[in-house]
Amino acid sequence: MSKTLTLKDIDLAGKRVLVRVDFNVPLDKETGEVSDDTRIVAALPTINEIIERGGKAILVSHLGRPKGKRDPKYSLEKVAERLQSLIGKPVTFVPDCIGEEVEKAVSKMNNGDILLLENVRFYSEEEKNDPDFSRRLSSIADIHVNDAFGTAHRSHASNVGVARYLTSVPGFLMQKEIEMLGMAIENPEHPYVVILGGAKVSDKIGVITNLLEKADRILIGGAMMFTFLKAQGKSVGDSLVEEDKIDLAREILQKAREKNVEFVLPVDTVIAKEIAAGSESKVVDLEEGVPAGWKGLDIGPSTIELFNKKLSDAKTVVWNGPMGVFEIDDFAKGTESIARTLASLNDAVTIIGGGDSAAAINKFGLAEKVSHVSTGGGASLEMLEGKEMPGIKSLSIEGGKKKRRLMVAGNWKMNKSPNEARMFAGFLASSIGNENAVDVVVFPTSLSVAGVADILKDTSIKFGVQNIYPADSGAFTGEISASMLSDLAVEYVLVGHSERRHIFGETCELTGEKIKSVLKHGLTPIFCVGETLEEREAGRMKEVLETQIRKGFSGLGKSDLERIIIAYEPVWAIGTGVVASPEQADEAMKFIRDLIASLYGVDLSESVRILYGGSIKPENFESLISMENIDGGLVGGASLQESFVQLVAIAESHA
Repeated sequence: MSKTLTLKDIDLAGKRVLVRVDFNVPLDKETGEVSDDTRIVAALPTINEIIERGGKAILVSHLGRPKGKRDPKYSLEKVAERLQSLIGKPVTFVPDCIGEEVEKAVSKMNNGDILLLENVRFYSEEEKNDPDFSRRLSSIADIHVNDAFGTAHRSHASNVGVARYLTSVPGFLMQKEIEMLGMAIENPEHPYVVILGGAKVSDKIGVITNLLEKADRILIGGAMMFTFLKAQGKSVGDSLVEEDKIDLAREILQKAREKNVEFVLPVDTVIAKEIAAGSESKVVDLEEGVPAGWKGLDIGPSTIELFNKKLSDAKTVVWNGPMGVFEIDDFAKGTESIARTLASLNDAVTIIGGGDSAAAINKFGLAEKVSHVSTGGGASLEMLEGKEMPGIKSLSIEGGKKKRRLMVAGNWKMNKSPNEARMFAGFLASSIGNENAVDVVVFPTSLSVAGVADILKDTSIKFGVQNIYPADSGAFTGEISASMLSDLAVEYVLVGHSERRHIFGETCELTGEKIKSVLKHGLTPIFCVGETLEEREAGRMKEVLETQIRKGFSGLGKSDLERIIIAYEPVWAIGTGVVASPEQADEAMKFIRDLIASLYGVDLSESVRILYGGSIKPENFESLISMENIDGGLVGGASLQESFVQLVAIAESHA
């Protein structure tokens, strides 16, 4: 069985090692000095391992959100100074992360040297995972070490893009995060107790949904408890409530009952009229409710006692989110009590899921008394949700190159009302929301995108739109532009679908303009190509495909093509019940690969994903996806039914 390579498996002597660290540390606003070096300290074991074994450590990190522009207040120069004092060895700082100055500095390195590059987010290409930028970053190194778990849930150039060009292995910090959180997800010792807090239910939907399948008990605190309490009909006064999530809270409570998971809500709360130190406060029983004009800001003493009892026999505990407004001492007792209880559970594996929970455990000086404190807030949350982690997926596998990642995409076409779309998205979220081995994407109608986005935002299922017009704005009645999609977190756009070509008369030239617009706005086009029955019977299949691809790709470079997914959809097999045989589909898709190789090079043709589309059903998908050139399916009618889940499972078995 293949396994992920580790730092110990790599010969480091004399090698230039590009290390993605997470030095996103707070700086003092007045002096610019590092005010909390926890993340720098966490990276020291990996850095020391590299230099002690004769490697040349080239460190790269982001700091803050400079929005793709050079900003002195986000410079890593002060971080280099703190690292040097911590590691006790010279650290050379380079005021850029690509270019001639960097190349010269690397060329002068001796074995055991340390070099820190400037903030990688001074380039907008970093967060876009731009292939050319990734290639330039990787060109200065022989090996890539990813030790930045805090960015593992992001597909950026410095953690994922460079892995296309270099062997990528986890650093010690990343490896521990994967092992600890992976154990809690895949193989926890029972009783398994999860503690969730924080402000919003919406932030934790994915975690709750995933852990309802695994945990024995889920304890709820923080402001999110009031949405659940209101869903039970209790009075919550002026406490923070997500009104639009009350029905969802009821569904979660019902699902917990069906799964026989103990879902424990607070029985009392500390309330105040203002969120401020010294504000008048008191404890109220939640059966009596929170009076109007007051808001709950912490769990109460009876809840602390209840939660401690529920934790007493735990063998695995995961905690994510504070119990109250712990930054203010008046409302920190609940959070501190949970922290102290976890620190006392000597027979349990206790994992703190990053973010505010990590800040709390550090505030109370208890970090050394729990099993693991994650360095990644958003990353740990998404891993607990069961989401795909690009920064982990990109790590090199022992025994050869990674295969192209499979995708199952559902085109809902002009079906399902907004309410029906939300309900079906909820079904998919509960059924396949934790799948990570394949990419799952759905394309609802434009009218339903916002509702579906709300349901799927906390799952691993992605979503897209079925069509765009290539202009950013203007007098184009009934159309939408790619620029309008950023607020909805849309990632994919169908382009060139046969129905757009044959019903609405869209030309290959218009399809090409749409592809450019989609790429311009950082989205991924699924570019559909295919021949009609008449064209196939006339022996023109290859001619038609070549024309569509050449015109669709007109003006695009290699870096653009790496961001495109192709869907081969023989028009004669769409919605007809007729399916191209696996051999027919594979022949067409091999032709597409050969054409790409002639246009852009063999390596690129091997990396581009090509989906098959045309009357896919569970009965025929197995034979199709087994073919060498087929990387998944663009599904029509079956994507509107529960059988879509079966298609994902079939793809999983081939991943």
